Amino acid sequence: MNSFYTRFLGYITNEALWILIGKSILKIIAILIASAIIIRIGKAMIQRIFKSREKGPRFISERREATLVKLLENVLTYVVYFVVIMMILETIGIPIRALLAGAGILGLAVGFGAQNLVRDIITGFFIIFEDQFSVGDYVRIGSFEGTVEEIGLRTTKIKSFNGELNIIPNGSIIEVTNFSIHNSVAVVDISIAYESDIAKAEQVIQELLQELPDKYEEIVAEPQLLGIQNLAASEVVMRITCEVQPTKHWLISRVIRKEVKNRLDEHGIEIPFPRLVLYNRKDGNNHVNQEKTRG
Repeated sequence: MNSFYTRFLGYITNEALWILIGKSILKIIAILIASAIIIRIGKAMIQRIFKSREKGPRFISERREATLVKLLENVLTYVVYFVVIMMILETIGIPIRALLAGAGILGLAVGFGAQNLVRDIITGFFIIFEDQFSVGDYVRIGSFEGTVEEIGLRTTKIKSFNGELNIIPNGSIIEVTNFSIHNSVAVVDISIAYESDIAKAEQVIQELLQELPDKYEEIVAEPQLLGIQNLAASEVVMRITCEVQPTKHWLISRVIRKEVKNRLDEHGIEIPFPRLVLYNRKDGNNHVNQEKTRG
């Protein structure tokens, strides 16, 4: 027992051991600092390369640029981290060659059971290569709808209108609806009371629609009054369509409703509201009182 204690004490008090540990710690710190510098410089170079391409003959759209920049930054980070881990393992005395050989055999075995992962990566590659959608696009994928926050080789992140971040494996993406590529169309239905002058209402709305493109830059073309869309039980429904910038149809639809309501009020054109008819029986005679009430 005493001999073991003596050997152990001699081992931990060995000056050469602590010098080796100190050198290893300093080397690991130097590797981590160098990796952080390389990642920062690499990301700056990626940004600079894409900015310089904006002035070249082959201009890359902002959508595709944001996607490729994010992807290349992730690839750079993963590669540097892998090299750092290998260098740290070598520093602490773990044989890298034997580790990589064993990892290759293990990776081959795991690969047969990682078919979903391979499918996700292949699908992610084709999403980026074919430019199906890019970072910043407003898309609908399955039951998820929102703005694309990030596209990776394995997953796609979509932020919904309410702020939820949906992470979708690329292999499960079958159908995509992209709202950000082409101009959108705002469709607005306006209800007019049967008692109102329909011809006058059409003229007033038409004059208003001619003014809107100068007030709202999101409107691409002058809105069109298509005419009477429906004859409902208590109202005449007119339909307005307007070509707008991508994903701006919700905004312009609300704007058109407000503008039309204010203009119709200015000209005394009534928008239908519920009516209540009261029958009052008095002295054997039926007296009918008709009142207008708003719901």
